[in-house]
Amino acid sequence: MAPPTAFDDQVTAVLVPIKDFRQAKNRLSERLDAEARETLARSMAQRVVTAAGDLSTYVVCNDREVANWAQSLGVEVVWVQQDGLNPAITEAAAQIADLYPHMIIAHADLPHAESLGGIARANTVSIVPDRHRQGTNVLSLPTGTSFEFQYGSGSLYRHMTEAARCELDLKVLQIPQLQWDIDTPDDLDALHAKADPGCSS
Repeated sequence: MAPPTAFDDQVTAVLVPIKDFRQAKNRLSERLDAEARETLARSMAQRVVTAAGDLSTYVVCNDREVANWAQSLGVEVVWVQQDGLNPAITEAAAQIADLYPHMIIAHADLPHAESLGGIARANTVSIVPDRHRQGTNVLSLPTGTSFEFQYGSGSLYRHMTEAARCELDLKVLQIPQLQWDIDTPDDLDALHAKADPGCSS
């Protein structure tokens, strides 16, 4: 049963920022060629979109191919002019603020994502950190506040500070399926080890 403070799905929007699939995951180039990186990025992004379930879901992008991909899945697109994650999310959040009182921002590189349901809570910033407890994989917060997005190294703690500055409640949620992301070769190795724990080199 959802906690009594959880929002109804109809008042929460999910924003999934996605950049050009062909340029995705360049830090994995020593392990994967361009085609494999693009395939991985598309696969993970589709998993995150699926994990949104019945929530109103928007892909945030400024790339026509990504927009076409999103529409092929029946997902709405928020087209942004800004490059960079923080400016793009700020722009997208402003576009949907009049439509929804709450939003969830989910990274598109969560290979084990199962559900984004039950995360949103009234007047609360909810954060699902990465498995290293440094980054922000999923961020849930009210729309229309002065909250400034702080994605980048150590974003978990900067987002916690923003929640306090905006006088919003704070929840840091440990949801293992949402704490795995793929940014570096080490992440890729850990993912393969998790998938096949009996394998040894």
